[in-house]
Amino acid sequence: MTKPVFITGAGVISAIGNNVQENLAALENGKAGMAKMEYLSSAHKEKLPVAEVKMNNEALAALAGMPAHISRTALLSAIAAKAAIQNAGLESLKGLRSGFISANTVGGMDKTEDFFTDFLSDPQKGRLRNLVHHECGAATELVADVLGIKNYVSTISTACSSSANAVFYAARLIKQNILDIAIAGGTDSLTKFTLNGFNTLMILDQQYCQPFDENRRGLNLGEGAGYVVLVSEKVVQTLKQNPVCTLSGYCNANDAYHQTASSPDGTGSYLAMKGALEQSGLNPADIDYINLHGTGTQNNDIAEGTAIKLLFEGKYPKMSSTKSFTGHTLGASGGIEAVFSVLALQYGLIYPNLRFETQMAALPFAPETIFRKGEKVNHVLSNSFGFGGNCSSLIFSKLQA
Repeated sequence: MTKPVFITGAGVISAIGNNVQENLAALENGKAGMAKMEYLSSAHKEKLPVAEVKMNNEALAALAGMPAHISRTALLSAIAAKAAIQNAGLESLKGLRSGFISANTVGGMDKTEDFFTDFLSDPQKGRLRNLVHHECGAATELVADVLGIKNYVSTISTACSSSANAVFYAARLIKQNILDIAIAGGTDSLTKFTLNGFNTLMILDQQYCQPFDENRRGLNLGEGAGYVVLVSEKVVQTLKQNPVCTLSGYCNANDAYHQTASSPDGTGSYLAMKGALEQSGLNPADIDYINLHGTGTQNNDIAEGTAIKLLFEGKYPKMSSTKSFTGHTLGASGGIEAVFSVLALQYGLIYPNLRFETQMAALPFAPETIFRKGEKVNHVLSNSFGFGGNCSSLIFSKLQA
């Protein structure tokens, strides 16, 4: 039997709340985070709704304890990562081999865009400090410095599966006795580049998205950050509070079907879920809730749904896409949804799939539409499927008394 890896804390900031409590309240009350663009400057402001964190950079910087000229990606990351550490009940990281494994897809692109807006109007304008943290790893390193983590710092960027991969990479480092503790997840901010790219692919919804609905039109982009704190069995024994759950299974697969589309038969999705189940030692019937990748695009939802239909063979667990609340936060989505999965186990929660109306004709199941609490939730499967066919699934399991 492999060594267990425990989850002892979680932190999140998203369009539906600036902390765990606010996110939970929004999930319970069916309050989505999509709205007209307020902080992102775009030619599509009047047409495309987005799910923005409801604070400007100055307010975020005050929470993060960082300068306001740092990228929004890093500010969001610092807020959620700090909250996760505090939630874990850790008095100090001193004496522990600690790691920060963080994912993102845009890096400091939001600040780079600010620079070029000024520079193109006048080559003598533009602040060079807006360029130096452009690449994805810079955001991770800036936040690691704020957290005081120096033993192991790494960035993962595998499109929409990025932070799910960060979480299970952290687990592997702990299992291999390289780290005692790791803060893992991801962050992403909205940028013009991302919005324009997805708009070019014609997969953005001009209305609020309807994941897993027969009449779905596309996705809404969002931003935010989510992290969980993973620790070894040795560290758990030193903590004053009990761990929330374990990361019992994980798997990454790649169907290599297309640069920006999943295989129609859900090959990558199926392999990722099947592999996570095999590693956990669980059967499909043991899963109580699936946090769907559920973007709301025609391609994604049928691919994921087909894989679930094949793997679960008529015995379908409750499921929903929380992207109907947060929008698709890209590199942060796996981290945010890992936090939601942990909370589902902790409080016995099933989240609703907002705006669902019509069951997909090709699928024999439909997502949940009502928030439920006090449910028996022992095992949660969380899916994160990215461009290039990079598909990852995580399984979180409640500690048995």
